[in-house]
Amino acid sequence: MERTGIDRRRRQHEATRDEIRQTARALLIEAGPQAMSVSAVARRMGLSGPAIYRYYAGHDELVGAVIAELFAELGAAIVQARDAGPASPEARLPAMARGLRAWATSRPVEFRLLFAAPIAEANRTPESERQQAGEHFDELFLREVEALWAERPFPVPDLGEAAPGLRAQVLAYTERKGTALPPAAVQVFLTCWTRLYGLLVMEALDQLAFAYADPEPVYEACIAEVSGLLGIAPA
Repeated sequence: MERTGIDRRRRQHEATRDEIRQTARALLIEAGPQAMSVSAVARRMGLSGPAIYRYYAGHDELVGAVIAELFAELGAAIVQARDAGPASPEARLPAMARGLRAWATSRPVEFRLLFAAPIAEANRTPESERQQAGEHFDELFLREVEALWAERPFPVPDLGEAAPGLRAQVLAYTERKGTALPPAAVQVFLTCWTRLYGLLVMEALDQLAFAYADPEPVYEACIAEVSGLLGIAPA
């Protein structure tokens, strides 16, 4: 009987945490990141401000939990796009890139929170929910490039000729990720990712309108460019 009571309280606790996250997300969509204050969430739920702190340590932890949830949803959308078509490397990576943009353009406010908003120091620690979710998301594309490399290695630069600062950072990232890719291939992966990501952030922040009224063909051209770096042709 005692165990049943503990389980019930745990379920109630998790249900309230989920309701708090969903309320914060609704405020985000309605009025932007600045609307996700603890006091605003409490008012929307009919709670006192201090009551929220029984479920989240503070604003940064709450925002980190919302971001972690968004990363999971975005990752699921990318996997769905990847698995919807042919299993060839020529199709999978471009499909993932298109899945990323489809999610970003359908949820612009959430995308800006994920990729174009400052990260609080508390959410940069390795144990933070936001940081762990971001690392897991990052690995979606990394693991796909690993599979591509195992099947068909692509051209890589000579890291020995790279600037020492760049080389050191690529080596550190390679070691931290524990990837089977050689560091030079990791540099190609990072180049591809930052180009796709950077273009999407510019679109999300409406920074392409000075030249492009329709960013989709611009993004398609970027997919073709990074596919070339990876030695594949987009289907």
